[in-house]
Amino acid sequence: MDLVAEDATAQAELVSSGQASPTELVDAAIERIERVNPELNAVIHERFDKARSEAAGELPDGGFKGVPMVVKDLMCHTAGDPFHEGIAGVRRAGWIEPKDTELARRFKAAGFVIVGRTNTPELGILPTTEPAATGPTRNPWDTTRSTGGSSGGSGAAVASGMVAVGHANDAGGSIRIPASACGLVGLKPSRGRVSLGPEFGDAMGGLICELAVTRTVRDAAAVLDAVHGPAPGEPYFAPPPTGPYREAVGADPGRLLIGVLVTAEASGVEVHPDCLAAAENAGRLLESLGHSVEADHPVALDDPAFVGDFVTFWASGNAWALDWWTSRLGRPLGPEDVEPLTWALVELGRATSAPDWLAARERLQAQSRRMLAWWAGGFDLLLTPTLAEPPPTLGSFDSPPDNPLAGLFRAAALVPFTPPANVTGQPAISLPLHWNDDGLPIGVQLVAAAGREDLLLQVGAQLESAAPWIDRRPAVHC
Repeated sequence: MDLVAEDATAQAELVSSGQASPTELVDAAIERIERVNPELNAVIHERFDKARSEAAGELPDGGFKGVPMVVKDLMCHTAGDPFHEGIAGVRRAGWIEPKDTELARRFKAAGFVIVGRTNTPELGILPTTEPAATGPTRNPWDTTRSTGGSSGGSGAAVASGMVAVGHANDAGGSIRIPASACGLVGLKPSRGRVSLGPEFGDAMGGLICELAVTRTVRDAAAVLDAVHGPAPGEPYFAPPPTGPYREAVGADPGRLLIGVLVTAEASGVEVHPDCLAAAENAGRLLESLGHSVEADHPVALDDPAFVGDFVTFWASGNAWALDWWTSRLGRPLGPEDVEPLTWALVELGRATSAPDWLAARERLQAQSRRMLAWWAGGFDLLLTPTLAEPPPTLGSFDSPPDNPLAGLFRAAALVPFTPPANVTGQPAISLPLHWNDDGLPIGVQLVAAAGREDLLLQVGAQLESAAPWIDRRPAVHC
């Protein structure tokens, strides 16, 4: 049986029907990781012995009983395992996490067996996965290229067939960026849909969302079914769905009004022709499915002030994150413990006053109200390229010693389309609908009104059926 060809939903059905055991699935996944990971550097903390023991024991009878997955080494920590968030100083300290996050607990309650933890850039700052602490993760479609970030380790693991599901999180595009670069489905849920507890309430001012990268839309829906919903004490949470997300896959969304945005004038970024073609082709495909597609978008996206306010949030959030690690380790983390870009960004965040941070928050919330008025005015979805260019070459985000923030500005040129949904809290999905002449995947993003993951899944399933991608395999594959 070719388990590599099966998505997580199909693997779970094999277990529930008795055609495969959890041990067989986990052993096969470990064999695939051992065979392919040396070339890609996606899994940085193996969890093989624990995974085999868990698979042979009494697993919860959840929707993914016995299905192997990987967890990104950022935010979602797992009890008894290394947890470093890409930070060199924390890795040298050999930190072992004593407890599960709420999301890790829900993954385990769903029956998933975690076989390893995946590579991430330091504190998830860059949209590429090239931390100094553990080295670059290489894209299975072209190993000279970036997997995107910050969930690039999970992206490479899923795209190469090591596992069917990889945990990912997203504060400015970090689920959708590797989905685009690696040819995967990346669903960023609404703010408050998936708990960040018990450690955090609204980390980084509400920018962060948690979920996964998958190969199929139905897996994205089923994983969201397994983990969504508030935990006690949440500062806020998304309204409950009207039914299981899995039921949205295959359901008729009706005739939708979809706006298209293919330029990034507010940030001064020129969009690569391959990414323009991806979005334009997706628009024509949506029209062929009966939807109305117009060149329209929220005018709030044309406001150049957005970028500066987002950087204020980003820098302050990373200063807070480094202080959080200082409190855990019991000693200060200094410039010798982190990369120069991280330290420069942390210093920028520490120089931001509380009134300045609050002013930036008010401006971003005002922009959110202007943004969401466009959806309230009659549009159902916004279509954009996910990235402004194909997967960049490794090393593109390096910062010289005399300009430590160079990598951050380089990042802004890659990701003008993903951060707005983090600011507004809207759900968004990247779908692998295009490959360029070099054989590199080019993702397309759809953004829905707040709380409408069901609509993204309905339309995503339509597109998956009309232009299937499941049989595409990269050069480096299990």
